[in-house]
This record gives sequence, C-alpha cells and structure tokens, in this order.
Amino acid sequence: KLRSAVASRAMSNTGNVIVDVGDAFKGHLTDVPGTQVTTNKEELMDYFKTMYTMRRMEITCDTEYKARNIRGFCHLYDGQEAIAMGISAALKREDAIITSYRCHCIALIKGCSVESIFAEMFGNITGASKGKGGSMHIYNKEQNFFGGAGIVGAQVPIGAGLAFAAKYNTPEGEKMPIALGMYGDGAANQGQIWEAANMSSLWKLPMAFVIENNKYGMGTAANRSSSNDVYYTMGNHIPGIRVNGMNVLAVRQAMQFVREHLSSGKGPMYVELDTYRYHGHSMSDPGTTYRTRDEVGSVRSARDPVEYAKKLMLDFEMATAEELKQVEKDIRAEVQGALERAKAAPQPPVEQLYLDIFADKDGKNEPQSYIRMPDFHKSIRM
Repeated sequence: KLRSAVASRAMSNTGNVIVDVGDAFKGHLTDVPGTQVTTNKEELMDYFKTMYTMRRMEITCDTEYKARNIRGFCHLYDGQEAIAMGISAALKREDAIITSYRCHCIALIKGCSVESIFAEMFGNITGASKGKGGSMHIYNKEQNFFGGAGIVGAQVPIGAGLAFAAKYNTPEGEKMPIALGMYGDGAANQGQIWEAANMSSLWKLPMAFVIENNKYGMGTAANRSSSNDVYYTMGNHIPGIRVNGMNVLAVRQAMQFVREHLSSGKGPMYVELDTYRYHGHSMSDPGTTYRTRDEVGSVRSARDPVEYAKKLMLDFEMATAEELKQVEKDIRAEVQGALERAKAAPQPPVEQLYLDIFADKDGKNEPQSYIRMPDFHKSIRM
C-alpha cells in the first residue's frame, strides 16, 4: 500500500490544505524548511498531470528504443519525476538549470514540448536541438535551460559559470537569479565539481549543487563508490540540505528555501535529493544485475511520486478515482499524438551540418565553408 506520508492534514475554508511532509529534510550548517506545506487542488492537479506526462513520455521512449526507432544513448527519468516538478514549482523563469544526460523531464519543465523531445531523439528537424543533439543534448536557451550534458560532472562548472553571470549582471543589493548544476551520486566525487564549489564559495555565487541520489552510479551502489555518501555534507563549510526527492511538495518547499538563500547573496548550497530510478542506468542496462526486482517493486509501492500526488487528491476528496483515470487516459492520448507528429517530421537538411557551430559578433549563425566528416572524402566544402 502506498504510504501517503501525511502526518497531519487540515483543510482551510479557502480551499487550501496543509500537508505535513514528515521527516523530509536534514540540514548541514543550515536550518531546514518547515514541514507544514500549503497546497490546493489546482496545484496538485497540475503536479499530477505534469508528472504523469513525464512518466508516459519516458515509458514511450523505452518502447521506441526497443523498437530501434531511438538510437544511441538514452537515460530515462521515471521514478524521479517529483524532483523536476518540485524544482519547476519553486524556481522562476530567469533561474538557469544545467543537468546531466538524464535530461528529458528537466527539458519538459523548462519549456520543451513532449513532441520536441521525441523529435530530438528521432533526429528530426522539429526536435528541441533541431535533431542534432539526441537524447543527451536538449536545450532551451529562452527558458534558461542549458542542457543535457554528455560528460559525467562536466555540467557543474558550467552551472557555476551561469551563477557567476547571474551575480555579475544583477545590480548590487538586488535579489539574484540562481543557477542549478544537477548531477547524480555517481558524479559527486568529480574533481571539477570540487573546484567549482571552491570558486562558488569564494565568490558567494548563487549556485546550487544539486545531487540526484538515485542510489546507483551506473551499477555501483553509492556506499561502494563514495567514502562520504552523505552527499549534502560534501561542501564541508558550504551549507547543505537533504530532501525526500520522491515527494513533490517536499522538493518544492526545499527549493523555495534554497532559492531564497542563494538569491540573497549568502553563497552556494548543496542539495541532496533522495530518489530512485526505475529503469537501469541507460537503455543498455536492464537494471537487475546489481539490485533485485523486489527492491524496485518495494520503492514503487511505497514511494512512487506520481501515486503520492494522486493519493493526496483522493484523500482530500479533491478528485475521484474515475476523474483521475480520465486524466490519465487523456494524457496517454496526448503523448501518443506527440509521438506520431514527432515521427512524421523530416530529418534536418544537410545545411544544418554547418549551422549552430560558430556565431558572429551579433550572436547569429556564421556558416562555415568546410565541414570535416569522419570519412574525409565525404567532407563538405561550400
């Protein structure tokens, strides 16, 4: 039976409800947010719809990969949806995010459509990166989403650069936009992360080092790969917070707390989000050689983030089971429609090979006269 994690609850005459998220937070050199979270039907329905869309999108990616319609690397996010949704609910448009190659759902909350994400994985021109990036390289600069990065941990120093830009461009004394550098537990001991943390601390950058601890770095358990697997303490003198990353309300509450700390000029913060991925590390990993099916099943039954939001609405009588089933049916149809449109889109024309490489002084494309191809004789000369 799904654990609701509602220690106490109350409904006001405004339609708001108060949910106690329980033991959702632990702090390192910092206070922690309160556990009483206020929400309402509109918010919970939005969270449920968005997370269910994420779930269906990722399950569809699984199916399309197995049908060989998606090629190359593909890392799925199902199980971790509360993180993306909670971050989206807490942050503002001007806040920048850069994450790892497990990026589909972060792209979704940063303005990419399901269709554009599918099309990107098919290599079609309507993809978020015009079909040139694939699963690991999805961007939306207009919404301050900078990827999708394919090298383990390499996105974090870029995140620190985004935080530096936010501070540099904000008039002194004003609240700053913030930057999130998101990475997994498997990347947590990368040297470049320590260097970025050092500079962020020296310059008091509005940078959140966000560790999505899904318990396994590829196939290695966290306690076998890190001498310190209490990740929110890794910043030493940098404050940190550990959050129940399977609870969308807890993630939202924590990230609002973090945002206030960072934007006020108090320096960086470590954020460990305790979560779990249902799929293996990537589509080439069945995810069953280093953990049991019972382990995955027990997390699904006790902590599933989509079911948690659904159960809250049922418990507070905000929706009936039949209404929520209809919502699920409608979303499945929407995702299927997005899939079909993405498949029908054409591949990029050959001219796209030499665009989006160099920019002129105005930031516009500067076409190149020569593109070296892997087969030298197929190189393109304009």
